Amino acid sequence: MKDFIKSLKTPIAIVGMGKSGEAAKRLLISSGVAASSIKCFDGKLATADYNDPNKLMSEAQPKTLVVSPGVPLASQWIQDAQKSGVKITSEISLSCSILTSEKLMGVTGSVGKSTTVSLLQAGLESFSKTGFVGGNLGTPFAEYAADIVEGKRKPADWVVLELSSYQLENCEGLELEYSAITFLTSNHLERYDNLQHYYDTKWKILDLTKHAMLLNNEGGDLVEYAQGKGHSQQVKVISKKDTQLRSLQLDKALLIGQHNQDNLALAATLALEAGWPESSIEAMKNFKGLAHRLENMGTTKGIRFINDSKATAMDSVLIASTAAHDTLVPGGKLFLLLGGRDKNLPWEQLKPLEGFTDIEFVFFGECREIAQRKSTLPGESFAKLDEALSYSFENAKSADTVLLSPGGTSLDEFKSFEDRGNFFKKKVELFAECQD
Repeated sequence: MKDFIKSLKTPIAIVGMGKSGEAAKRLLISSGVAASSIKCFDGKLATADYNDPNKLMSEAQPKTLVVSPGVPLASQWIQDAQKSGVKITSEISLSCSILTSEKLMGVTGSVGKSTTVSLLQAGLESFSKTGFVGGNLGTPFAEYAADIVEGKRKPADWVVLELSSYQLENCEGLELEYSAITFLTSNHLERYDNLQHYYDTKWKILDLTKHAMLLNNEGGDLVEYAQGKGHSQQVKVISKKDTQLRSLQLDKALLIGQHNQDNLALAATLALEAGWPESSIEAMKNFKGLAHRLENMGTTKGIRFINDSKATAMDSVLIASTAAHDTLVPGGKLFLLLGGRDKNLPWEQLKPLEGFTDIEFVFFGECREIAQRKSTLPGESFAKLDEALSYSFENAKSADTVLLSPGGTSLDEFKSFEDRGNFFKKKVELFAECQD
């Protein structure tokens, strides 16, 4: 792979100009490819060189296509290009070509991969000054590669990549020391022929892995699917109940929820397999979670605050409220903030929560009346999140938990779930300052 980029025939067309495509363009130019030899295609981006694939192929006549993960390789025009001798590659493959001494770790899965990779990032940062974490989560791999080529950073000791099924379709040259699959459940069936095709694509990560590939024992269809693939000494099923993990006291971690205990068990075992120091496990235990996703914000005057603004579906609310309730301090009460904008949601699925006497429901926003009527849950109701928070701050006591897991979208008051979550966090900060 050393001279991979130099061997690519020009013109080169980058297909899909999102973060991945922009990073690929930067890497190609940094590696000596003339900017004039690179054409940019994006079906939706007006500033791209081409928006019509037929026009791209007939006018630019590219000899290489760098296809972004979001563009299906099954697209007829890409298939036709490949049959005519056009090289099909990816940002991942371009990046792998510049690697020297780096050791790679990869994580995929239908759900849970971002949290698992973020846990690994917390662990890696505790001992490494050069490590890189990215891929499908956050920074594209090609940004790291371009930094290396341009002399802006030293090679990483470890590279940890979140890998989507789309990326696993097109990743020539990717070699992982260790890998993990977090969960398998139905997803992206608009892209794949059927569920088996989707799962098989995820499973390709095993072929890229030199040493152990770890599976989450509680990973939906994962273990049953793996059993159907036959025995492999590389494959290890990991459970949070494993004897080797008990001494690590992962249950003392700041992350909330049993599903996150599974993610933590997977990340901790990867660290052990890779020979990372014990400090990395402690750093993972201190990780508070991804922003706006069951994010443990700690306590103020004994009141715990949890930001789960991303929860815009009933199953997410049930997971969050169960996790928060299960970890209440004895005698504590859970203030559950529900509301936002409705999208014809099945609020009635929240009815089972009515049986908990230690949960106080606080409704807010545009859909507050709909949410309360459909769920039949009792509680105060407010037009704005700000008012609902003021009520919660006034009534919550030491040992209580205030959880924002709204169920509804943010678009009645806010630009995004991030904007709503940041508003919540700011209000908690102001509440903390008032208590000093």
